[in-house]
Amino acid sequence: MAEARRVVVKVGSSSLTTASGGLDADRVDALVDVLAKSRDGGTREIVLVSSGAIAAGLSPLGLVRRPKDLARQQAAASVGQGLLVARYTASFARYGVRVGQVLLTSDDMARRAHHRNASRTLDQLLAMGALPVVNENDTVATDEIRFGDNDRLAALVAHLVHADLLVLLSDVDGLYDGDPAKPGTSRIDEVTGPADMAHVEIGSAGKAGVGTGGMVTKVEAARIAAAAGIPVVLTSASHAGDALAGRATGTYFHRTGRRSADRLLWLQHASEPRGALTLDDGAVRAVVEGRKSLLPAGIAAVEGEFTAGDPVELRDAAGRAVARGLVNFDAKEIPLLIGRSTRDLAKELGPAYEREVVHRDDLVLLPG
Repeated sequence: MAEARRVVVKVGSSSLTTASGGLDADRVDALVDVLAKSRDGGTREIVLVSSGAIAAGLSPLGLVRRPKDLARQQAAASVGQGLLVARYTASFARYGVRVGQVLLTSDDMARRAHHRNASRTLDQLLAMGALPVVNENDTVATDEIRFGDNDRLAALVAHLVHADLLVLLSDVDGLYDGDPAKPGTSRIDEVTGPADMAHVEIGSAGKAGVGTGGMVTKVEAARIAAAAGIPVVLTSASHAGDALAGRATGTYFHRTGRRSADRLLWLQHASEPRGALTLDDGAVRAVVEGRKSLLPAGIAAVEGEFTAGDPVELRDAAGRAVARGLVNFDAKEIPLLIGRSTRDLAKELGPAYEREVVHRDDLVLLPG
């Protein structure tokens, strides 16, 4: 951990705000103190994934608790995001560190051009000595607004920037084998793989009540990052300095896999399918076993409303999702293509139809 040169740190709403809403300046400054010093004069790069926009916007809008309806959540995020980044900018300025705001949605990362832009922006900010502060774009997000309190986003950003370490900061000092408030439970110091989690009871809510995550989303984020070859430390915000200095703290998740294509990780873990294509048995074998592209001839049915570039599920005849991919045609075009060869389609409809419905480079298999 101490040797990690590029680190993604995620902090949740409950570590930055009061239970009634509004930023806690002392908490923000304490976190910034740790992060600024851990940069070691710029030899270590830090990317901060920070929740807190909605929570920060509650008090200024006269809201006593996080609203349940989407419109007011988006309004609170609109007010709170400005306050959040302004607070970080002022706090990091004490150390002469520039801050760059990056707002993302999962849809941005699933689409090829948007994904490249996000990657370039983060790389350039780091190359210029700035510290990126990443948050989900809650103001425009819909289903993604319940993305998991940015935990999963942090894991995917860590993969996107080729991080050496992911640090997840919580209001609990690690993963416990039960409710940490109850006697008889103990902290798990290391997780080497899924078997270590087999008998762990995981809670779902943070203590402060202003965030949307909990231990479930943090463990899922750790699993995603570890499977992508990135070790993870899960600890409390008050122990952030220990985690970044390489001292034993919290729960350490060992790597369980190797890096895959960035965009495919986003496609698997962050995209929301807009529809589904049912495949015949031959197409299922070609996609799953042969790792081939999906051609029109292998499609048996289509459902949903989507446009070219949207993520869709690929299902077998029993309705089981076997893969997810980015489709090259609108939903209304698919019925014209079902069961037909690309050569025949090109003759009848033009050369634009002599292509895959889902290219293998835009496709990820789902666990069975």
